[in-house]
Amino acid sequence: MEVLKERILKEGKYLGGGILKVDSFINHQVDAQLTMLLGREFARRFGYLKPTKVLTAEISGIAPALATAFALDVPLLYARKTRPITMPEDAYREVAPSHTKGKVIELLVSPEFLGPEERVLIIDDFLASGQTIMALVRIVQKAGATLVGIGAAIEKAFEGGRELLEPLGVPIESLVVIERFEDGKIIFQEP
Repeated sequence: MEVLKERILKEGKYLGGGILKVDSFINHQVDAQLTMLLGREFARRFGYLKPTKVLTAEISGIAPALATAFALDVPLLYARKTRPITMPEDAYREVAPSHTKGKVIELLVSPEFLGPEERVLIIDDFLASGQTIMALVRIVQKAGATLVGIGAAIEKAFEGGRELLEPLGVPIESLVVIERFEDGKIIFQEP
């Protein structure tokens, strides 16, 4: 997706250690127009799978997942990182290491909103090691729901997340794929 590549090249900052800062348009300040384009593109790529729900992790996955859910006309469900008092004790719980947070995070989803009847599309801002997405997959499995696909706005191919997720046997789509960082430059994988 050329428009996303252009924004990454213009505003993205490589911070070292595999970290790409895209805070000015994706995961702190959100460019609403760009985000809606991302959502329409995900809907184009995954609509044929007839998802009934889009799932993501709090918080930076919410914007692209919401745009996708809007384009698909289905609800968005996001896994929370802390349990509010309104969430039942029997919430689905999984943990995953967070590269950007430098610690293990907990993800929680209420069983009220995820059950066996759902066809779930997971959308996130990044696919890196795949650990957060895999935790979401385990939540889908605990709920007895059907995972239909996985999408990421930006994939860092060198972190191996795709290889972790491919055995699931569902379509995995990334809008842009970064092959590597070289001398502070972002090198995209060519299709």
